[in-house]
Amino acid sequence: MKPKVIIHNIGPATTLQDMGRPGYLAYGLTRGGAADPLALHEAAALLGQSPDCAAFEMVGTGGSFEMTQDTIIALTGAVMDAKIDGVGLTWNATHVLPAGARLIIGGTRAGNYGYLSVAGGVDAPAFMGARATHLNAGIGTTLSAGAALPLGQSAKPEPGNTLLPDNRLSGGIVRIVPSMQTDQFSEDTRNRFVTTTFQRDPRANRMGVRMDQPGEGFSAADTLSIVSEVIVPGDIQITGDGAPFVLMCECQTTGGYPRIGTVIPSDLPKIAQAPAGAEIRFQFVTRDEAVDIERRARVDLKKLAQRVHPLIRDPHKIQDLLSYQLISGAISASADPFVS
Repeated sequence: MKPKVIIHNIGPATTLQDMGRPGYLAYGLTRGGAADPLALHEAAALLGQSPDCAAFEMVGTGGSFEMTQDTIIALTGAVMDAKIDGVGLTWNATHVLPAGARLIIGGTRAGNYGYLSVAGGVDAPAFMGARATHLNAGIGTTLSAGAALPLGQSAKPEPGNTLLPDNRLSGGIVRIVPSMQTDQFSEDTRNRFVTTTFQRDPRANRMGVRMDQPGEGFSAADTLSIVSEVIVPGDIQITGDGAPFVLMCECQTTGGYPRIGTVIPSDLPKIAQAPAGAEIRFQFVTRDEAVDIERRARVDLKKLAQRVHPLIRDPHKIQDLLSYQLISGAISASADPFVS
């Protein structure tokens, strides 16, 4: 009988996600998948498995989980409060979840999207080559209490491993390339766009994130002449009220709003994880620069496993153990400690 994960309680927006469904844009379906795919790559490095393994994507709050057999789990993405039978857990690390124990994941402390990955992945039925939920397309649904999902086969990774994630949970500089209508925005408008400090608006989901800004909105010339055309995640549409709207993993496939730029793929997790009110600045880069950035980002993904290290170092594996000052002082067993 396959081991299972049992959901006792669950946050209202928790879904099952993997790397999504590439290749269906021409049929009206965006890739979908994890809002922060880097978190799945980090979990894969920690667990020694493919980033295509399905995991729980938790938005704002987690839930209560139980395994029917001892299982190694990894916690990545937005930092959330987590405990096993009342014992606190380190985020961005692997842990043993014993059979019958309760894993309680609470609210987020940094970021928006937290991920619970399990060794072997969640072995839910695949549809169109993926297990990812795509709410906007009606594929799958949010998870509910009482569900029991099977787990895949695992190579039994080591617990107690961790890695230091990059800083993507608090906004910052987001790099963009020119888009189809960038030239329809005046030079003054483009300069104002890149010198404006935006705040991530609370109005956001897996379809897109609205940006709020001080002062007047943005507009392009001849917007009425723009026909509905293909759009992709990362495109920054300027909506009718002049606010920028960054399209995310479950965006529509066509649109007619002018696009002032497009966020490069490796910076999209910053948009996804920026909490409401976080400051974001956009910075134009050339297409050649963007290609180089993306190439280096892919190399970094392949090197994630090299950054994994134990939470607590095993003395048997420390080659330079004798160089450590393990005893800072010495005392006599017979001398009176109160007599100098």
